[in-house]
Amino acid sequence: MSTPGRRPIVFLLWIVVILFILAQPAVLVASDQQQNISIDDFAVDSSLESHPATGHMEPEGEATLHEGAHGHADLGPILPLWSCVPFACMLLSIALFPLLAPEFWHHHFGKVSGFWAATMAVPFLFVYKGTAMYEIFHILLADYVPFIILLWSLYTVSGGILLKGSLRGTPLVNVAILTLGTLLASWMGTTGAAMLLIRPFLRANNYRKNRTFMVVFFIFLVANVGGSLTPLGDPPLFLGFLHGVSFFWTMHILPHMLTVSGLLLVVYFFLDRYHFHREAGRVPADEAEKTPLKLVGIHNFIFLGGIIGAVLISGMVDWGHVNVLGVHRGIQDWVRDGLLIAMGLFSMVTTSLEIREDNDFTWFPIIEVAYLFVGIFITMIPCLLILKAGAHGHLAFLINAVKAPVHYFWITGALSGFLDNAPTYLTFFNTALGSHYPGMAEAQAVPLLMTEKILYLEAISAGAVFFGACSYIGNAPNFMVRSIAEEAGTPMPSFFGYILKYTLVFLLPAFAVVTFIFFF
Repeated sequence: MSTPGRRPIVFLLWIVVILFILAQPAVLVASDQQQNISIDDFAVDSSLESHPATGHMEPEGEATLHEGAHGHADLGPILPLWSCVPFACMLLSIALFPLLAPEFWHHHFGKVSGFWAATMAVPFLFVYKGTAMYEIFHILLADYVPFIILLWSLYTVSGGILLKGSLRGTPLVNVAILTLGTLLASWMGTTGAAMLLIRPFLRANNYRKNRTFMVVFFIFLVANVGGSLTPLGDPPLFLGFLHGVSFFWTMHILPHMLTVSGLLLVVYFFLDRYHFHREAGRVPADEAEKTPLKLVGIHNFIFLGGIIGAVLISGMVDWGHVNVLGVHRGIQDWVRDGLLIAMGLFSMVTTSLEIREDNDFTWFPIIEVAYLFVGIFITMIPCLLILKAGAHGHLAFLINAVKAPVHYFWITGALSGFLDNAPTYLTFFNTALGSHYPGMAEAQAVPLLMTEKILYLEAISAGAVFFGACSYIGNAPNFMVRSIAEEAGTPMPSFFGYILKYTLVFLLPAFAVVTFIFFF
């Protein structure tokens, strides 16, 4: 396991290796005389709009059935559902290997991820050649790389902020921390709030015997539900902002957020109180003496502000596009990624190693996420393409079933719990626009959707954000929080254990209450 001083930029090396490996078949494809394809043949159209928060690029208008917005064949309508099998196997590996072969998984999870990525990528490239190459490059450059850079920068900067002093996790203190994190998540992002508070939360409860449920509710509230009030909170809402949804419109989700978070906090309080009184009913005597709370490494808040500012500004400016390996990305996106790396490096240089050691900081959680999510992102390509094909794809039965706000809430949510919630949000956002304002330009239709069909947009927005808490892979910080908790000695449920013991028991009933109050 790595220490704070070892492998500090392993994520950068990993990205470089992945791009180098994938660049090799690109050369072959470009020189293939029979196919007559060059790297420019699968470049993105200049009409595409870049979405910096998530890296997704979507056309202003709809792509035709047989030709994608990137200027070549659209694979969504022709891909069969069984092309999603590697993605399902990737999820099953994450779920089962830690239970059945924990030692093997701990040492070889990166190889397992690479195996399933290759299982999808090799036949995909063989059959669809240049189009497949574009899709792989696109998800790596426009999705995976920005995703890992953002996580790494937030993880590095937050790891340099240490809370010293006596903070003991009584039920009331824990509810206060969860409430604070839930409120912060909409303004500094779910990932930022989660990375900032998870270590103090774990240390405050290190004397408690049963801590698993605490971390799960932390994931529910801080890493997901709390990010629903502004476009800074979660990528789907930022994507909506870039498509014309006003910045403060998402405050319409406040009643929904207060309902879900209120229910979860009440349930959490009684659970915590029950376990607290079972274990001892008081803070241990040797830990009862209080010392003042003190924040160390507070200069890292400057870097944290720089990260938030870089993400926000990148969505408000357009400095043109550059073509990298056939993928058009906004210059502002590359500048943002560079600034995020700079913030992380500045934090590493200016924060003493002693602070990070006292913070139990290691690089293992971010390395684990980098290795596993490259497999998840690549195997997820067919699923996203089929979903984006809408009524023309093999999930047409699902898309066509979406009629009422309750449908939008649950179907958007169910897919967001296991797929990337940003393109899921955009798919149903466009479905709602097409259903209610067919043929109308997006610039005119979105304001009408925000005012005339407000329930539909509320359902899509709430579903995409709230349901990210349903699984470890539903939202970016979930897996990070789990890894940090396990490193701190807190046992965490398996992939399916999380869903069966917590999502079905606590989360879905809260969503059902929201459904009956707001969407029926």
